[in-house]
Amino acid sequence: MAKKGKNTRQHKAADPAVGKVAVPAAKREAIRSFLYVGGRDCQVAHLRQIATSHGAELIHHDGGLREAVSRIDTVLPSVDCVFCPIDCISHDACLRVKSGCKKFGKTFIPLRNGSKSSLERALQTLNERNSDG
Repeated sequence: MAKKGKNTRQHKAADPAVGKVAVPAAKREAIRSFLYVGGRDCQVAHLRQIATSHGAELIHHDGGLREAVSRIDTVLPSVDCVFCPIDCISHDACLRVKSGCKKFGKTFIPLRNGSKSSLERALQTLNERNSDG
């Protein structure tokens, strides 16, 4: 049986059950900016501080509560990856993010929940993998 070509899927996802993040080898570079879709509005300032401590800029989209979900499409090309807390996002916004990540070749990282520690762990994991590879 002949080997098939290299997997061409553009986005890789975390396994929300275990919180692991898979990053394609070509994407293993410092995260300079990322889109955070969903979550709780009251935590955005704290999430920005966490991003800044990792040398990144957080761009937030509320996941469709007040902002148009279509805005996600305009922001995606300018970010390195996208984080989505799976407990605080609409299905429509999540589907828009996933299809947009595939279209633009961005890494999609679902987070177990919208907590500050969930984002902190994911960024730490990304930084560790980037320094290893």
